[in-house]
Amino acid sequence: MYEIPQDKETQEEMLATVRSSVEQLRGVAGFSVVDTEAPGSAIEPHGGIQEDVRLDKVLIRMRASSLDAYGGKLIIACTKPEQEWRIARLSSVRGKAVTFVDDRVFGDEQDAQAEIFRMRLEEFPAEDGMPENFHQGYKRPGADNWGPV
Repeated sequence: MYEIPQDKETQEEMLATVRSSVEQLRGVAGFSVVDTEAPGSAIEPHGGIQEDVRLDKVLIRMRASSLDAYGGKLIIACTKPEQEWRIARLSSVRGKAVTFVDDRVFGDEQDAQAEIFRMRLEEFPAEDGMPENFHQGYKRPGADNWGPV
C-alpha cells in the first residue's frame, strides 16, 4: 500500500511535478499529470505519473476518496463559463449545493486543479485508503446520504 506522504520534501516534489504539468498542458482540455514532447502537446507523454509510481498512486487514492472524507470532496466549480473557476466541497447528501472553500477565483481551470492537489496533500492522513479503513462506499447499506433535496 502507498501512503499519502507527510514529509514536506516529498510533498513539494509532487506539487512541483503537478505544477510543471499545468504549465506544459495549459489550454489542453482535461487535466493530466504528465510531461510531453512540447508545451501544449499531448504527444509522447513521459514524466509525471508515467514515471513516478508513488505520485500516480497518491492521485488515484485522492480521486477515489469518499464524498464525505475530510470535510467533503474538493471539486472545481465554473462560476463564469471559460473565465472563472472556484474550489468547492461536495456534500455527501445527494442534491445539496456545493460549498465554496474560500473567496479565491482562478482564471484557469488547471491552476485550480493544482491547488486542489496541494490542499489534499495537507488534508489527507498517511493512512488514508489503507485496508483497515475500507468501507463499501457511497451507496453502502445503511448509509444515510439520500436526504431531502
